[in-house]
Amino acid sequence: MLSVSAFCRDRGFSDQSFYNWRKKLAAVGPVSFALVDAGATESTQPAPVELILPSGDRLLIAPGADAATLRTVLSVLRNLA
Repeated sequence: MLSVSAFCRDRGFSDQSFYNWRKKLAAVGPVSFALVDAGATESTQPAPVELILPSGDRLLIAPGADAATLRTVLSVLRNLA
């Protein structure tokens, strides 16, 4: 098991960024993650990210999705919850 510092260093972001996101996500409710083996398919196309909401709805986020649009969508979904 990696320490938080080692995990962040390996992925190129700061410990503070990790703790800030952990705090934000904890306020939203439980979040689960699944490890994905990027080498498992032979496709050269990047796969979308699938976000499963507490309601059971699924949101597919295409590679290269506009960050501002994604923030707007997530804000609307939070307000509906």
